[in-house]
Amino acid sequence: MDELDRKIITATQAGLPLVKKPYTAIAEQLGIDSETVKQRLQNMLDKGQIRRIGAVPNHYKLGYKANAMSVWNVPDDEIKELGDQLSALPFVSHCYERPRFLPEWPYNLFTMLHGKSREEVADKVQQVVKLLGEYCVGYELLYSKQILKKTGLRLKAKD
Repeated sequence: MDELDRKIITATQAGLPLVKKPYTAIAEQLGIDSETVKQRLQNMLDKGQIRRIGAVPNHYKLGYKANAMSVWNVPDDEIKELGDQLSALPFVSHCYERPRFLPEWPYNLFTMLHGKSREEVADKVQQVVKLLGEYCVGYELLYSKQILKKTGLRLKAKD
């Protein structure tokens, strides 16, 4: 990673500017053209130096105050297909496989569900139960109490 890449990361790590052309705004700040910003970011993505560029909503500020990690016990040989189906649901923001820790923890599929109330989340859970059908061996809900982290790595600007 060269100095220009570091400057681009430093300029974007707190979020893109909320303007019509954010890459142009970043480019002007750095004294380069917007196409260079886009190409450099894409190159860093391709190399795995950054994982993604995307929105990170604050669900609490959007009114979604009942957020729950739902953990599901589903057959291992069905997890890919079931995970794809769950991740397509509009109220699921995260969906991924995790190892079981038997006998205490039989859950292998995790999904983050969002709702404006616990009742709304409970309704969504029932939609997931219905979708999983016979493959739903069990589940639990782990409700969020606070936001702990909504940022990734932060680089310090060099003097």
